[in-house]
Amino acid sequence: KARLDQALIQDRRCENLYILAASQTHDKDSLTQEGVLKTIDELKKQGFDYVVCDSPAGIEAGALHAMYYADEASIVVNPEVSSIRDSDRVIGLLDAKTHRAENGMEPIKKSLLVTRYDPERVKSGQMLAIEDINEILSLNLIGIIPESIEVIDASNKGAPVINNDKSIVAESYSDCVSRLLGQDVPFRNLDGKKGLLSRLFGG
Repeated sequence: KARLDQALIQDRRCENLYILAASQTHDKDSLTQEGVLKTIDELKKQGFDYVVCDSPAGIEAGALHAMYYADEASIVVNPEVSSIRDSDRVIGLLDAKTHRAENGMEPIKKSLLVTRYDPERVKSGQMLAIEDINEILSLNLIGIIPESIEVIDASNKGAPVINNDKSIVAESYSDCVSRLLGQDVPFRNLDGKKGLLSRLFGG
């Protein structure tokens, strides 16, 4: 119902970032695999270097559409059992129910991003430790984002938390982007044990 150039919203802070928002008036069944492929192909033709499909949590239609034509997938988890369990199911779908898997192509490149990490709650046993998550999911760890009120504040202000230069959360997200781009970036000390995460994950 609209051309792609009409639907794309250019970010005011970053001239090379565009957002294609989901419809607020149609239900999720309006989206089809064919429509997703057509949109991705049109974005490629317009010269975008990366097309990031932000998936809803779980394994419903929206998530399946987002992952089906993916070349890479970043699995975002909280350090909690329920989140890890859901993510393990998503990993299974990435390995079996995507375009690459169904056509015998090279598997989707998968990575792990842990959010809302709180060292104190890990120590008290309320959260899983990074090494426990890594052992269960066995994915390449690209980022650990600490639990912080800054995320809520940024969301309430409508501003990306990564734009806050003085925030450890922003720095952690920036590190994650660098690792996605193939750079060797050591993990930051988030739990008071000097160099622990770097030793565990090769930083």
